[in-house]
Amino acid sequence: MPKADLVIKRTADFLLSLIGVVLTSPLLAVIAIGVKASSKGPVIFKQKRLGLNGGTFEIYKFRTMVPNAEKMGAGVVVNEKSDSRITGIGKFLRASSLDELPQLINVLKGDMSLVGPRPPVTYHPYNGYDSYPSQAKRRFDMRPGMTGLAQVELPVDATWEERIEADIMYVDDYSLLLDLGILGRTVGAVMHRGSY
Repeated sequence: MPKADLVIKRTADFLLSLIGVVLTSPLLAVIAIGVKASSKGPVIFKQKRLGLNGGTFEIYKFRTMVPNAEKMGAGVVVNEKSDSRITGIGKFLRASSLDELPQLINVLKGDMSLVGPRPPVTYHPYNGYDSYPSQAKRRFDMRPGMTGLAQVELPVDATWEERIEADIMYVDDYSLLLDLGILGRTVGAVMHRGSY
């Protein structure tokens, strides 16, 4: 893909995420207070993820589950409706996607993009970048995103194979217009969920 497109993408990521952090800072403060008041543990959940070219970085989210939830119950598998590890405020944050807002900091830092393949944990669905099949590794040719083609095209219960296929399609068909379309569909989906 043209290098100029990637420069424009990174510039847009930086500027839009900076504006996003400034505009949402009052909301971020309110959510932080709510998370802290709802249960013991840190406000921000940090987790190692695989990113660009298979490198690792620490992703930021508002904590929506009890501390050390990954070591309890179903591990990385979460049932949004019945998982007892999710806190009261966590259910609302996950349903509205507000728990994802701290990832704007990841975008500012250059760990992530606003749009791209979602970053998997380092040990699932494969144990480390080197364990991915060569074709699947192509999903790491671009920075991971806060949202992506798989998120707007596939159902929540899509398999990892289906997600990886969508991610590779995104990498192959990347354009600034595609990013704008995915962002628009993501905003629409979030607003739709919040209307219930």
